[in-house]
Amino acid sequence: MIVSDTFSVTRDAQAIDDCWNRIGIHGDKSCPLLSEHIHCRNCAVYSAAATRLLDRYALQQEDRAQVSVALESEVKTRSLLMFRLGEEWLGLATRTLVEVAPLQAIHSLPHQRSRALLGVANVRGALVACLSLVELLDLDATSSVASGARVMPRMLIIAAHGGPVVVPVDEVDGIHAIDERILDAASQSGAQAGARYTRGVLQYKGRSLRWLDEEQLLSAVTRSLT
Repeated sequence: MIVSDTFSVTRDAQAIDDCWNRIGIHGDKSCPLLSEHIHCRNCAVYSAAATRLLDRYALQQEDRAQVSVALESEVKTRSLLMFRLGEEWLGLATRTLVEVAPLQAIHSLPHQRSRALLGVANVRGALVACLSLVELLDLDATSSVASGARVMPRMLIIAAHGGPVVVPVDEVDGIHAIDERILDAASQSGAQAGARYTRGVLQYKGRSLRWLDEEQLLSAVTRSLT
């Protein structure tokens, strides 16, 4: 594309009568207007030629930008919320997410049988079931965060099948758009196929990210509440 653009600009330059190189300041100086303008850059003919070339170059750059945008728009992405539990980074489809909320107190429930059910948390005056993803995913809850690092634990409010549930997490990185081709490759690779509720593992921002299967996870959440 760059070679083509350069050739086009060069071709346009050849189509212009570069009188300044023949009879002007860079030629034999026989141009009758030279005595008036002193230098070709002060002449309207020179200015018009320069404007024509610059306009054509600007149009070509605009065309290149439009092609680039069109190519980028063809890349399909999927939004994942990235968060950390213990030492492990995980990704969850944002369509299952209602909100990322500050950490709240969790009130335990007597006589509850589910190991994953931590209790309930107050979300804007409503008591919402609070579940442990560490327990559901069978993760190691220990974490070795670097000294001095500012880490803000959060609560994720997830739209489960029976209503919203809250899950505490150690850290939230944010929402990121991931190329679907990368996700497809991670899914097809079968990495960590034995891990619970996992679609695949991919490398992102220097981390090994476990991409969760939201349907399987939400089904497990529902079972934990019954």
